[in-house]
Amino acid sequence: MIHIRDLYFSYGRKRWLFNDLSLDLEPGNIYGLLGQNGAGKTTLLKLMMGLLFPQSGHCQVYGYEAAQRDPNMLRDIYIIPEEFHLPGISIRDYLEINSVFYPRFSQDQFDEYMNEFRLDPGQKLTALSYGQKKKFLLAFGLATRSRLLILDEPTNGLDIPSKSQFRRIVASSITEEQTFIISTHQVRDLESLIDPVIILEDGKIIFNQPAEAISRKLAFKILKEEQEERPMLYTEELVNGKAAIVSNDGSEETHIDLELLFNGVVNKTDAINRAFHNGSSGQNG
Repeated sequence: MIHIRDLYFSYGRKRWLFNDLSLDLEPGNIYGLLGQNGAGKTTLLKLMMGLLFPQSGHCQVYGYEAAQRDPNMLRDIYIIPEEFHLPGISIRDYLEINSVFYPRFSQDQFDEYMNEFRLDPGQKLTALSYGQKKKFLLAFGLATRSRLLILDEPTNGLDIPSKSQFRRIVASSITEEQTFIISTHQVRDLESLIDPVIILEDGKIIFNQPAEAISRKLAFKILKEEQEERPMLYTEELVNGKAAIVSNDGSEETHIDLELLFNGVVNKTDAINRAFHNGSSGQNG
């Protein structure tokens, strides 16, 4: 479990990026951490890994204060960053050097993912394409069986078949004791995978709901010009109508349009969140 309470953080003497931030992340979930550039996503992930230190408050990962970077915590965390540098050695050598830091590393799982991604253990890492490097890091990260796996823009550089492959492998890999966090701008690539959805804006958590609650409280529709539906919580103009988020009384279930939801939450935060507070308690952070 990741437990963040009353967290304050700023860069130097600048204004607070996080001001009294609190958040709980539970095992068994693939969290989607969404936000515009500068919202604080990368900073929050670095605080969880102990790469940045809060001015006050707590950021605990599986019972350890992240800022102390206890080895017992670090061996249970793996991150696949958006930008990375890999050494000019073979996949096999990389495995031999780095797998020992993860006591639950599974060679069988790694081999399975490598076969799935059609990667040769004898290949040099620097000879791989950007997309192949992403696949290798994913194979290694999943094989560590770390309790916290962080993926920052994981579908960047992947072609359409590889994105589908990525979703399938990640969905089938998570266990009840693991927490996955996916930070991304490519929401359409991952809308069938992410649950719950967390949206950061200007250092604040403005939305935090599971997919089940989103489906129960909101409906996502394409409306023709002559159609009118009330109440409409958020709309976007289309060529022949509009995309709309409308209140749902629980009588219908529509596909969650994650991009539309993100835009709606950012632009109509109070209206969207109010839908979750009418008649039931929400999980908003």
